[in-house]
Amino acid sequence: MNDFSGKVALITGAGKGFGRVIAVAFAVHGARVAVNDITPINLNQTVAEIRANQGQVRDYVADVASKMAVQAMINQILDEWGQIDILVNCATVNPNVSILEMDEWDWRRTLDVNLTGTFFSMQSIGRVMRQQGGGVIVNVASIPENSQGAKGRAAYTASNMGLFGLTRASASEFAAYNIRINAIGLGIIEKGVNVNSLEDAESVQSWMANRNIEGSIETQEVAGMVLHLCSSSSRDISGKIFQIEKRGSYT
Repeated sequence: MNDFSGKVALITGAGKGFGRVIAVAFAVHGARVAVNDITPINLNQTVAEIRANQGQVRDYVADVASKMAVQAMINQILDEWGQIDILVNCATVNPNVSILEMDEWDWRRTLDVNLTGTFFSMQSIGRVMRQQGGGVIVNVASIPENSQGAKGRAAYTASNMGLFGLTRASASEFAAYNIRINAIGLGIIEKGVNVNSLEDAESVQSWMANRNIEGSIETQEVAGMVLHLCSSSSRDISGKIFQIEKRGSYT
């Protein structure tokens, strides 16, 4: 497992789920972690888990769907820590409403947070990374495996498919500035490499078990893959969509 000492990682949507586990993983492996969510209540447990393991963490409450809020958060992180080396976008909303019953607010809010919010973060932090000489961005999404699983999740699925396109397009633009961008999609059935062959995922699962940190095996596997993509061993990987199925495999 790579050591992230000296790095500053910003994790959006770090108040629960993927975001929380990924934030804890970076802290355990030496990074200074900036955790973001829309409410401080969501961040309390994340901060507590990181500090319980002697990690360095600061919380930043902001709505990523607001460009002004994102820029203010970034300025605060730079004032306090001076750099941002890693961005992991996990902020998401997921309304369970059918297309015929969905109102405009649910549709727009889902795209605003899941897609536009990621764009704001990538754009603003991309400019910071350009000045710093490089960085790494990982976008985390979840797509139902089949049409039955996607029922009531049209807005969520549409936003995440857009996120994959944004990842590919941005990677080609950011390459000139030594900024790597990849995405992880959970729940897409594809053939791949068994997760047990990935040292990063095994390591994450091991230390989480030893520390009684909450998170499903699937969530731990995603955290392991994020660390792998942000490490020096993935220095040549960019513009890729890594698909992890719920049975635990990558492609």
